[in-house]
Amino acid sequence: MREIIIEPTQNPKVMKFIADYNLIPGSLELDRDSDISEIPLAQELFNYPFVERIFITANFVAVAKQDSVEWEHVAESLKNIIEDELLANPRIYLQKRKEMYQIYSEMTPNPAVMKFISSKMLMDGFIEVKSREEADDVPLAKELFEAFDYVKEVYVSDNFVAVTRDDQFQWHEVMNPVRSFIAEFLQAGKTISNEEPHQHENPVLKIINREYTNDEQKISDILNEYVAPAVENDGGKISLIEYDQENKTAKMLLQGACSGCPSSTATLKNGIQSILKQFVPELVENVEAVNG
Repeated sequence: MREIIIEPTQNPKVMKFIADYNLIPGSLELDRDSDISEIPLAQELFNYPFVERIFITANFVAVAKQDSVEWEHVAESLKNIIEDELLANPRIYLQKRKEMYQIYSEMTPNPAVMKFISSKMLMDGFIEVKSREEADDVPLAKELFEAFDYVKEVYVSDNFVAVTRDDQFQWHEVMNPVRSFIAEFLQAGKTISNEEPHQHENPVLKIINREYTNDEQKISDILNEYVAPAVENDGGKISLIEYDQENKTAKMLLQGACSGCPSSTATLKNGIQSILKQFVPELVENVEAVNG
């Protein structure tokens, strides 16, 4: 409990409330037109309509009142408020809490890829780093590569980080250190990427640099509605990259956890191909995977 001493001043309208430590560097003078959004003490004091001004410097808070009240009726109440507020915010200004990131790990269909999911959004869109040489503009990926020599690829999207490992270890051996590393990186407020994220809605435009034809758009719409949500939930991304009209073959770009996944071919044949043949049988008979 911080003990506050009440001390009168030569001005009968002003009372000093003295703490046993320096409150702020410099001084702060506030009235009812001041921005007090980050100063809880001032907010509480100005809740009293008779408080006109507040002056804070060194180790005291000086309060100027209206003539309508006497100090003997209000000084103790103000003292209690100041004590409570200094206990909560010793340096006057609102102590902003660090953003807390809860990270949990989740297996993906690709045994080489682990998905680390954050309780908060990480970026709007996605960034894929396929090698250490590509990581210079993505600090999270760069530090993961430097900290763990078994990290091969890093994919960041929305609220998760998908990490691809090599064959040195199994995930049950290294999952916790990687999860802790990502949590500490985010908790420290470090920049995830200096590179602009790619947007989910058109991830293949950078690769093929063209608009979809009407047939391709029909296929893409079905993918986005019926396939993409499940794939993204597993830490990956799927997009139509090419359509062979003559052979009725749709080629899919697989990214993130889907890229190189042993089950991706089976997934395409058994799942996605069946969906497309059901909804657009006149367009699609076969589906092929292209790893991103």
